[in-house]
Amino acid sequence: MIITRINLLPWREELRQEQKKEFAMMAFMSVVLAVAIFGLVYFQMQSKIDYQLSRNNFMTSEIKKLDDEIKEIRELQKVRRSLVERMEVIQDLQASRPTIVHLFSEIVSTVPNGVYLESLAQTGSNLLINGEAESNARVSTYMRNLSASEWLKDPNLTVIEIEDITVNRISTFTLTVKQTSPNATDQEDSDDGGLK
Repeated sequence: MIITRINLLPWREELRQEQKKEFAMMAFMSVVLAVAIFGLVYFQMQSKIDYQLSRNNFMTSEIKKLDDEIKEIRELQKVRRSLVERMEVIQDLQASRPTIVHLFSEIVSTVPNGVYLESLAQTGSNLLINGEAESNARVSTYMRNLSASEWLKDPNLTVIEIEDITVNRISTFTLTVKQTSPNATDQEDSDDGGLK
């Protein structure tokens, strides 16, 4: 009987080599695919990060613009307030101009002969008058003249001193009087009107 011997070793070896090649190729393809997927994910994430950074930079620049505008608006509001205050002062001065003229006119017209004014000070609507008179009767006349005035009211004598100078007796006086106007109401009289 003849037995045929078949040597399968070379064929198995070829098959093994073929499987190794296929495994190496599959491993290489898996690595390439993994690297491609990782690269794709990385670039996509980097793209989103860049987009968000550009949005953040845009928002930062817009916030800076708005901050500059707010600062400019605040400066304009300060200038506006300053101008309004100046306008109010000018309006007050314009409104008090006739009052000042009447005040000085009344001071001149109410002083009787024999009375000499030394100083005049004003705080709000109150006037403080210092002067000298030839007698107490002249001071009384002066106070009656002030009471009769349309622009002055409520004279109040605070100090009167008599100085005996050789022949003449001189009365030194201090009195207060309120400034008003002929058409002022009671409430306006109680306010501090007149010169500021």
